[in-house]
Amino acid sequence: MTVLFMLSHLLFIITTFIIHTISTLGYPGVAILMAIESACIPLPSEIIAPFAGYLAFTGRFNLFWISIAGGVGSMLGSWITYEIGKHHGRRFVEKYGKWILVSNEDLELADHFFKRFGHLSTFIGRLLPVVRTFISLPAGVAKVPRIPFLIYSFVGSVIWTAFLAFLGMKLGENWNTLRERFHWLDTAIIILIIMGAVWWLVRHIKRKK
Repeated sequence: MTVLFMLSHLLFIITTFIIHTISTLGYPGVAILMAIESACIPLPSEIIAPFAGYLAFTGRFNLFWISIAGGVGSMLGSWITYEIGKHHGRRFVEKYGKWILVSNEDLELADHFFKRFGHLSTFIGRLLPVVRTFISLPAGVAKVPRIPFLIYSFVGSVIWTAFLAFLGMKLGENWNTLRERFHWLDTAIIILIIMGAVWWLVRHIKRKK
């Protein structure tokens, strides 16, 4: 019960921060928040875009410019973590990977994944909750071509932002209920990530043996 209360309180603080930032800064606020969300910091776009959509409902914002602001912000946030992954990620893994259960073979696996699915992996990744927050770092480590990565990040994020903002606009004053409706999808993806982490751990333990 205490954990649920803490999570609820944390979400209230995050929601208040998002509302204050967008209300104060306007479209740049949307861009800044989406940049944070795309830089491997889990600030929920399921709150950012719907609230901006609500402001479109009131007549203060325009859905087109919300989408562009979200796309630009996401692209900039992705660019930062992409560069970190590209210039420091591989070296870090090669030096300390054994302590975090990541090997050179795993780097090759990531390289193969992005080569196999190409730009589709970036585009689809930007349309998935949770995944969209973290995809830029492994893309940088795998040295995915920078310009196509940023273009597909922008396009995917514009679509994602427009979709959520449109729903927020249609819901009007009830925009916040969208977070609850998307909660099941977040939960499902987190469960898949946990299952993947367990598989990763077992795989490395077996390899050591």
